[in-house]
Amino acid sequence: MAAGGGGCEPGGRSRMENFRKVRTSEEESPSPFPDLPPGVVEMKVKEGSKIRNLMGFAMAQMELKGSRQIVFSGCGRAVTKTITCVEIMKRKLGGLHQVTKVRYQTLLEVWENKDPLPGAPAQHLTVHKNVPSICILLSRDPLDPTQTGYQPPEPGEGPRAEAGPAGAEAPGSSKALKRALPPPGEQLASKRAQGAEGLPPQQRR
Repeated sequence: MAAGGGGCEPGGRSRMENFRKVRTSEEESPSPFPDLPPGVVEMKVKEGSKIRNLMGFAMAQMELKGSRQIVFSGCGRAVTKTITCVEIMKRKLGGLHQVTKVRYQTLLEVWENKDPLPGAPAQHLTVHKNVPSICILLSRDPLDPTQTGYQPPEPGEGPRAEAGPAGAEAPGSSKALKRALPPPGEQLASKRAQGAEGLPPQQRR
């Protein structure tokens, strides 16, 4: 981690306690998917982004506007949220090819002195921080399966494989199995009746 600006560098925890972070920005970096056609939407996921808002816009692009490809990207604490968005879209649409690229992204944090000297300008520090970053391409069209990070569509992926007729339950589902089994009292009475059939009449109760 490097720092600069204002003619000084951070000098440990006690020194940084005198500063407050005023803004954070991402350093521009080339796309890990340089061969994408123009117009492909990139969803930049932030730590404070709402998944509902992200998915509403992304699903509209893929379903209403007929987009064939979309990219989700996030860094630092937004990586987990980025993966969650991708899994939601794969489950809703199904049949999507995926390529995942993991790298490091540089964040620029600007810190300002809380208590500047009287008459002196505010002192600033610029901190360069490297954090993990993830970029995920989802495509309706087949992608090169030999490239690093490729993942084919999962068998049975998508809403067509999840649901049958309205209100129907899968034969092997837990609800269907529970309904097929008789209540414990009926099951016990049935076993007693079956055992009594093989006894002489005087021993039956």
